[in-house]
Amino acid sequence: MAVSVKIENLVKTFGETRAVDHITLNIEPGELFFLLGPSGCGKTTLLRCIAGFNQPEAGTIHMGDEDVTNLPPHQRDTGMVFQSYALWPHMSVSQNVAFGLEMRKKSKSEITKSVADALAMVKMTDRANYKPNQLSGGQQQRVALARALVVHPKCLLLDEPLSNLDAKLRLEMRTEIRRICKEAGLTAIYVTHDQKEALSVADRLAVLNDGVVEQCGTPQDVYLRPRSTFAAGFIGETNFLDGEVLKVSGDRLIVATPEGEWESTHGVGEFKVGDDVTVSLRPETLHLGDASVGQSNVMQGIVHDTVYLGEVAQHQVRIGGDAGKNVKVFDLNPRILARDEEQEATVWVEAQDVVILPRGKA
Repeated sequence: MAVSVKIENLVKTFGETRAVDHITLNIEPGELFFLLGPSGCGKTTLLRCIAGFNQPEAGTIHMGDEDVTNLPPHQRDTGMVFQSYALWPHMSVSQNVAFGLEMRKKSKSEITKSVADALAMVKMTDRANYKPNQLSGGQQQRVALARALVVHPKCLLLDEPLSNLDAKLRLEMRTEIRRICKEAGLTAIYVTHDQKEALSVADRLAVLNDGVVEQCGTPQDVYLRPRSTFAAGFIGETNFLDGEVLKVSGDRLIVATPEGEWESTHGVGEFKVGDDVTVSLRPETLHLGDASVGQSNVMQGIVHDTVYLGEVAQHQVRIGGDAGKNVKVFDLNPRILARDEEQEATVWVEAQDVVILPRGKA
């Protein structure tokens, strides 16, 4: 049965380094929750605290109504899937999966049925008698998942489980992990640094930076409505322009930047005239070509470099004149190409796609 996981004011230090800095998170029963961030941000340390491998200096961890903060790992009823798979090389697939049940002194008949059910869930029934060295990386990862699932954990913990797989297998296993977790009705906490992995699989995610949570929300919320320059810059690609709030007019903000004035429907009530802010423009929201009459946020630019990828062209466009700034523009089904020569172009963006953030370093 899926349980909630509540982390309150958690702190974990290593010497002078505070790896987890007063983190609070509420994870709902049955939720597939991602901890996302760059190397060294504290995501794996936090996961190991939840698993019981790291003991925090402050804060609490609850699974359902139970305080598990001081319980050892084997009493927390969690399943762990490691980056390295951690399979016993001398055991068959079925023996690897059965190991946890044998440690729990389950009956032989119960073990046989549970192992069969777990292997069926990860589609590895026909490999039950294989040794790990006879399996591909993706198959080994499926066995590691089966081993974690077979004990019916309250919570499944996954530490960068796809990082050792090639690109094609990673794409396949993303879908499989989500399917398996949802079919099993599991609460799952998944650590990754791969933004696409998090966006495509998570129900919700937390972006970590230097041991703190920068933002928590659904993938769509965090991508479209980042709350900081770090969150905006880490998830996907974006263009940053520093500016100052020039005017607040009804439901619109006008921001002045060296590259021109930008109108946005976001940030009203959060910022006032004179505030230093950063404008975030996702490359796919910028359009090349003629704008309709009355369209806001229309700039003249020079396309001076293009990477053509078939379905999309990635343009570098200089706006704001000779002393202006380059912005990246993604053009789907591209028509404008300026590989090695400069080409004038109109750049425009809808006000709803101009995101205004507090001034900060990405």
